[in-house]
Parts: sequence; C-alpha cells; structure tokens
Amino acid sequence: MVQWSKMVFRTIKVFLLFTGCTIVFYYALLWFNEEYQELHRYDEPEGTAVKVNSSVGNEEDLSWKDRIVLFYLNGE
Repeated sequence: MVQWSKMVFRTIKVFLLFTGCTIVFYYALLWFNEEYQELHRYDEPEGTAVKVNSSVGNEEDLSWKDRIVLFYLNGE
C-alpha cells in the first residue's frame, strides 16, 4: 500500500510539473506574439540604408542580357 501511494504521489508531481511548464510556455508564446504584433515590419528604414535593387556608383544602364551575365558571373 505504501508503494502504491508513493507511485500515485510521484505521478501527481510529474503531472503538475508538466502542466505548470505547459502553462508557462503557453503564456510566454502569447507574450512574444503580443510584443511582435505591434512591430511595423514594412516601415521605411532609417539611417544609411540602401535599396536592394538600386545601383550604387554604377550609373550606366545595362540591358537585361548584361544583367543576367553579371548575375551568373558573380554567382549572386
């Protein structure tokens, strides 16, 4: 009878620990979601940001053939 009660007590401890960790994890996910929900991902960048498809220092107009050749040569 003593072993059975120890087993039940251990089972209850494990269940409570698992339930507590699950609840903490759930509320942590809710908190992260709430924090990043207010983040405006598509705002204009600040500082010295450069547009990705703009050419810096290279003002000549290239045809699409020249651009694809440069693309394959640079491997980008």
